[in-house]
Amino acid sequence: MSETTHDDPVTLSGAASPDEGLTPAELAARHGLSVSGARPGLGEYVRQLWGRRHFILAFSQAKLTAQYSQAKLGQLWQVATPLLNAAVYFFIFGVILKADRGMAREVYIPFLVTGVFVFTFTQSSVMAGVRAISGNLGLVRALHFPRASLPVSFSLQQLQQLLFSMIVLFVVAAGFGSYPDLSWLLIVPVLALQFLFNTGLALIMARAGAKTPDLAQLMPFVMRTWMYASGVMFSIPVMLADRPDWVATVLQWNPAAIYMDLMRFALIDGYGSSNLPDHVWAAAVGWAVLFAVGGFVYFWQAEERYGRG
Repeated sequence: MSETTHDDPVTLSGAASPDEGLTPAELAARHGLSVSGARPGLGEYVRQLWGRRHFILAFSQAKLTAQYSQAKLGQLWQVATPLLNAAVYFFIFGVILKADRGMAREVYIPFLVTGVFVFTFTQSSVMAGVRAISGNLGLVRALHFPRASLPVSFSLQQLQQLLFSMIVLFVVAAGFGSYPDLSWLLIVPVLALQFLFNTGLALIMARAGAKTPDLAQLMPFVMRTWMYASGVMFSIPVMLADRPDWVATVLQWNPAAIYMDLMRFALIDGYGSSNLPDHVWAAAVGWAVLFAVGGFVYFWQAEERYGRG
């Protein structure tokens, strides 16, 4: 007797997966997932940045303290560096090249020192902005925070450094006959407007420097050209009196010259309103708002790309 066993094939069928046929983006939305490091909306980004205000201030103060920590004179170099630059420029431009034409010595020396200090504020903010992202990749990749905190913090660092230097600037102005009066109150709005302008420019350069690190090597040449074109060492209208009027007008309306001239007008008794271009305060506000808002939006647009290879 034999037994034959016959096994019929069994077909298993089930319902189709609800995720079948969905794109990765649709799958992420279905399961409540979001892109890591995605750019928030502009309003939310501003709120996040305001929430990091204590970090921004502490980071800028730490950077300022560490800047000259290896030097024996320490923080004195914050004042000594621009002052030595002013001394060199006075020797070259004031003594040798006679760039003080049309100005008495008691006006030209504070004129020069003010120009060097104020332009250094912008120059240092730009150079720090170029390296804000590319020079802090470890921090950017390790922590989640609004990346604009870095260039804003570096601009704030340069403002604090300028405030230390202002003590010397006040002494120089008073030493050459420009004593404190009501016009010195204008220093506050001038510095506030220049800080906004510098911060916006630092944000622009931070995005550019993050994409092109070699920009940091080029910027010293750009800044040196800008300095010579901004009347740091000479009066633009006087020096260019024999040139077409539009040349002096263009140079006087560049933002670095605007903020320097306003600071000189506030500090120096012999530097009157006749040395300023028309509508100078409107120009100062316009440059500040344009660069602060435009630079912030420009930087925010690339928020999710910072720190990625």
